[in-house]
Amino acid sequence: MEPFILVLLTIIFSACLLLLFSGRRPANLPPGPPPLPLIGNILQVGPNPHQSFAQFAKTYGPIIYLKFGTIDTVVVSSPATAKQVLQKHDHVLSSRPHPAMSDSYAHNQISLIWQPTNSRWRTLRRICKDHMFTLHRLDSGRDLRREKLHKLRDFLDHQCLAGGGAAVNVADATFTTVLNMLSSTLFSIDFADYRSEVSEDFKGLVHGLMEVVGQPNVADYFPVLKAVDPQGLKRKTTTYVRKLFGVFEDIIEKRVKSRSDDHGGAGAGAGDLLESLLEVSRKSDSDKEFTREDILHLLMDLFVAGIDTTSTIIEWTMAELIRNPDVMTTARHELDTVIGPNKEVEESDISKLPYLQAIIKESFRLHPPGPLLVPHQAAADVDVDGYVIPTKAQVLVNIWAMGRDPGIWVDPDHFNPERFLGSKIDVKGQDFELLPFGSGRRICPGLPLAHRVAHMMVTLMIRGYDWKLPEGIEPQELNMDEKFEFSLQRATPLEAIPVKI
Repeated sequence: MEPFILVLLTIIFSACLLLLFSGRRPANLPPGPPPLPLIGNILQVGPNPHQSFAQFAKTYGPIIYLKFGTIDTVVVSSPATAKQVLQKHDHVLSSRPHPAMSDSYAHNQISLIWQPTNSRWRTLRRICKDHMFTLHRLDSGRDLRREKLHKLRDFLDHQCLAGGGAAVNVADATFTTVLNMLSSTLFSIDFADYRSEVSEDFKGLVHGLMEVVGQPNVADYFPVLKAVDPQGLKRKTTTYVRKLFGVFEDIIEKRVKSRSDDHGGAGAGAGDLLESLLEVSRKSDSDKEFTREDILHLLMDLFVAGIDTTSTIIEWTMAELIRNPDVMTTARHELDTVIGPNKEVEESDISKLPYLQAIIKESFRLHPPGPLLVPHQAAADVDVDGYVIPTKAQVLVNIWAMGRDPGIWVDPDHFNPERFLGSKIDVKGQDFELLPFGSGRRICPGLPLAHRVAHMMVTLMIRGYDWKLPEGIEPQELNMDEKFEFSLQRATPLEAIPVKI
């Protein structure tokens, strides 16, 4: 009990100091629910903050002000205000706050996600753009991704042959597939097998890290507590990061040795992204421009953010399709009509499949993996909609609320891909009604790869299989509750039985 009392007294003392010595406060802050003394609005936000913020917006409007301990927070919940934040005032609002847990291994100073938009950040963005997500690079990896899709198909076929049909944990299957797609693209190796414990171990690392990072941290609300780490979240984060770095460092060391044994050649894995990153590091104009440390932190960003968010949206999409079998039937008909019943779908075919694209857009609308995007931070006072966003305030864009706004969408809670047929709205950051990857200079650099992977995996899972729920559960009874972590998870993992067709 004594440590808890000590933490509580420290919070109260630090908050009182802040009230006594706080500097100028802008007079025209956005409206919002009245904060409680010292702690602000912390207790008014439930376990799913995106839903709480959406409710506040119904009362106070599309831009609201909240106080979390000592931290000013502004939440925007309309396309018009999002456009001002992410486009018009992007130069002022593209910084990042530094959550206490991002301090592990100085990740906030090196990570592409958390680093400010300085010269090193621009170097990392350029490397991603020029060496990882170019059209040529993506096209060159098509055969590899097709191979992983075939392995997923073999796994589903095996489940179909199991006595009476065996249920598939769709979250695990999609995670394993996306994990192997990324690990093969980066390292020329598979990290997991559908029927081994290896994927569970690595999944435990990634999901454990995401779960810890997604928890509210009192040290973020009262920065004086960062050194104390009262909830132990930074210690847990550091443990997960150390284990992930250990995996990556072992692979890099083996690759460097292979290059040395090959007398400067590429060695094993020639042509993969690790080889490209090592070559960029070797040719850097300065030893500090792109280092081994940069590679480690970039790999962690790619694995943690890329695998979790991509596999999550595929799981949500499959849940919606199982609940709406008529939509799945229409998608199959489009595939058979446009591609042909016996012809394999290629990534280049995605542009010919408007209904499939509409399904993915509709899933992103209802279930964005990052419902609040990654937080932005104001570098200076800035006027949005006649209100002042104060310097150092964190700014959240509630794309979940925009996706369910009846003022934007007809019958917004209903899964209806037809709403996107004939519509020019896309997910690439220019249409502010639909921003699953963000917009502006902080838009997700992995968008082109995630776009291909999501469409191709959903295609494979619906084209050759029908899906039924176990134990006689009716489709409309499927639990669609959400769980807010770093990404928007299903409260209960989707389990369904594939039936070969």
